[in-house]
Amino acid sequence: MPATTREMHDDSTEMTAVMRARLTGQPLWGFALALYGRPGVEAACLTLQDEGGVDVCELLWRCWLLRHGVLPGPTAEEGLEEVRRWQCEVTAPLRRLRRRLKPEANVRPGVAELRETLKRAELEAEREALRRLERLALEDAQALLPASGISAEKALASALQLQKKTHLSTLHTLIASLDPPPEPR
Repeated sequence: MPATTREMHDDSTEMTAVMRARLTGQPLWGFALALYGRPGVEAACLTLQDEGGVDVCELLWRCWLLRHGVLPGPTAEEGLEEVRRWQCEVTAPLRRLRRRLKPEANVRPGVAELRETLKRAELEAEREALRRLERLALEDAQALLPASGISAEKALASALQLQKKTHLSTLHTLIASLDPPPEPR
């Protein structure tokens, strides 16, 4: 291998190792809980979910990656189909049932208890989705690309196919809650 090619490969391998270390140092679940708990973030996520059709787990995963200065590469994007199927077949039906039972849960204690069970199941389904998303980023060396030269807002709006001004404004609110990426070491 010519020296320049070897050097580029070594740099790429080193960068991948550093990035993996950063990502494993701040697991997606903890990041998602912390970000979601910040003022305005829950409302922004739910607005984007209900009005923009955005999967909140995917949104939080993309924010986690951006927080570390990377974007999903082609192999990670391809792997999203499995997670999207999980969300569609498991998480979304639990959410629909939970929401549908809300009015009745206000007057029937048994229904309220069932609704709480569904809420816990929905949260576990979301946690599993986040585990799968985290694996996409950590298991394949080609899964991530540097996020240099693109704003977080543009990267997220494009990936999530958001175009309406209200959705972009809501996305801006969410992005304002992200911590700046860590400095390279």
